[in-house]
Amino acid sequence: MKKITYIYIALSAFAANSQVGIKTYTPEEELHIAGTDSNIRIEGLGQFYNPNNLGTGLTTKVYADANGDLVLGTLQDNVDVIFDSENYLEDVQNPTSLINQTGEGSGFSEVGIPIGGTATSFILTQPAIVEVNYSVSWNIGKNATDRSRLDDYRARIIQTGIYFRQGNYLGPTVITDYYGNPINGIPLCITSTCSEQAGVIAINGQFYNNNYLKEGEWKNFRNTASDYVILGPGTYTPMFVAQLAVRDTSGTGAVKMYVGVGADELQIIAYYFN
Repeated sequence: MKKITYIYIALSAFAANSQVGIKTYTPEEELHIAGTDSNIRIEGLGQFYNPNNLGTGLTTKVYADANGDLVLGTLQDNVDVIFDSENYLEDVQNPTSLINQTGEGSGFSEVGIPIGGTATSFILTQPAIVEVNYSVSWNIGKNATDRSRLDDYRARIIQTGIYFRQGNYLGPTVITDYYGNPINGIPLCITSTCSEQAGVIAINGQFYNNNYLKEGEWKNFRNTASDYVILGPGTYTPMFVAQLAVRDTSGTGAVKMYVGVGADELQIIAYYFN
């Protein structure tokens, strides 16, 4: 009886300290599965057993929970609408929303203040591909009023874009992405004197001209755009830039554009990949 007990203890000790290999004779870990093809199946993660499995032709991320169990992540684990505003900028026609006409290619200027002020921001808890969607309003004219509409028939380009500041809207600008690369290839000036630069994305625009007895439309125009950038963990505030450019500025007077005077939609979606 003593001999049998001794053998049992010895075998138990050997099993507790050995490594297990599948398709390998020299396991390097406690469990080592060799092979060049997919060779693991956990039936509980399959589509038939688990509603979080996305199904045929798609893949679902597998996570380790607090107990070390392997579980399927839901869509909410890696895709998150983290910011969605139906009216992001203050609806004002004052110096904070003003863009003055400049000559061709003179650059962008920051424009607009978030309605939420310094409390307007979003937080990334881990690196993410950030999707930006926006629709921003603008008016144009000599002082942008219905009594001084443009009539010189000169084609003007109205461009808008998005950049980010760290923390609230008064924080430093974001120039590089998560990997340290300049956003959109090169930082752009966001003030008329180029005292600040930022990585600008979602640049879009349209042309405006009028030569019909000062009776053309001058308000309720919109620019829309979508774009992506990879950002690291942190707090960010999206901001707008714009430019009003024309090739020939002679004799046109004080042509002005006001941005954000109506309901301005802004949506931020994070696609987490770590």
